[in-house]
Amino acid sequence: MQKIKAAVMHGIDDVRIDEVDFPQMKAGEVLIKMKSVGVCGSDVHYYKHGKIGSYIVKKPMILGHECAGEIVEVASDVKNFKPGDRVAIEPGYTCRRCVYCKTGRYNLCPDVTFMATPPIDGAYIEYVAWPSDFVFHLPDNMTYDHGALMEPLAVGMHAVRRSRLKPGEPVLILGAGTIGLVTLLSAKAAGAGEIVVADLEDIRLNMAQKLGATKIINASKENTVEVIKDFTHGFGMEVVFETAGSVPTTQQTIELAARGGRIVWVGLAGEDRFPMPVLQAIDKELDIMGIFRYANVYPYAIQLVSTGRMNIDPLVTHRYNLENVKEALEVAYERRDGAVKVMIDIEGKA
Repeated sequence: MQKIKAAVMHGIDDVRIDEVDFPQMKAGEVLIKMKSVGVCGSDVHYYKHGKIGSYIVKKPMILGHECAGEIVEVASDVKNFKPGDRVAIEPGYTCRRCVYCKTGRYNLCPDVTFMATPPIDGAYIEYVAWPSDFVFHLPDNMTYDHGALMEPLAVGMHAVRRSRLKPGEPVLILGAGTIGLVTLLSAKAAGAGEIVVADLEDIRLNMAQKLGATKIINASKENTVEVIKDFTHGFGMEVVFETAGSVPTTQQTIELAARGGRIVWVGLAGEDRFPMPVLQAIDKELDIMGIFRYANVYPYAIQLVSTGRMNIDPLVTHRYNLENVKEALEVAYERRDGAVKVMIDIEGKA
């Protein structure tokens, strides 16, 4: 059987370039030559800790799920794609039959196959076979990097949809990593008024300001709660997004939200259980929402970028080729040199 190259995680801090079997395409699938794959925080977490919650890496696994590429072959029953098509790949497909799939909330399907989630292999590989109904055409004015960025952008757009944001409403985003920044872009596209972003690092806050934040808060130097109280004259923020994935910021969301406001928990805190001011949340009549990935977002994300409504180019700060995935993971982990989105060029042109 023909062999191809992939970056395979064999254990914590152990990623190697191996030769693996060429993927076998099934009915309804397309074969895609990988071009751009982003390094996600989950990739880094698996690489450094070997698990995320109950998802544990028990055998060698290929990381990477933010991906785009070129179709090189299609199954005989696939009619809407052809070789040469440039595509973004939605990295999780579902059963398509359960109540969640049938009612449009397929991200909640209990039977999901998601790239780079144990034991499913991901996209740090030269070729991938994938169901055609979770693949989307890229317009000519979009690059493969743009296509790979559709995955994190989908998270931000789904978070803003869940928030029921109305034009002109002020929002607060806690965390200015990739997900915080795409949430900022999504809120801006949805017509948010004031967009306040808090983070611990000036370089990320400067990026947020460049992308449209109207106010930034360095939480390592200022008390975010006090700044927001002063900024809103004690009222609080209508919509609060927690994207940092930390216990303290998750706890702060209750105090930062206005009475009757909405909170969207996007980030995954490092602990499953911790104290929360529940009585304050009840007294304020807050709506608290979690989000899990996204559903029915990719076509709209592609449209917003292709029409120029969103500029996601500044998000890509570092590029590496497939042979240097290990270094790319380290750079993303250390946030070295202001790393926001580290991109892998699978063809080795980085």
